[in-house]
Amino acid sequence: MLTTHLMQAAHDLLAQPAPTAPPATGGGINKDGIITFFATQIAPILLAVLGVIFLGRSARGEVSKVLTSSIIAIAGLAFIAGAGGLFFFGDALIKIILN
Repeated sequence: MLTTHLMQAAHDLLAQPAPTAPPATGGGINKDGIITFFATQIAPILLAVLGVIFLGRSARGEVSKVLTSSIIAIAGLAFIAGAGGLFFFGDALIKIILN
């Protein structure tokens, strides 16, 4: 009886169709996913670390260094935003310039 059940289970397993591979999606890099990951995960952590550093410096009375560092950080964020803008709108800008 056990042998019959084992043979039936083996037969059912072998009678199933072979699994098919998912269709190829082109194999490209998911740029939107990478940008979303950095914008939602990495950037807030880096900004929080900068905030903690600035608060620590200002607590020690180094306000001028904090203001200088804050301005540099804001300028850095502006450069990052500009680079992101070029990433999204670069193709359109090149078409405008070359046409």
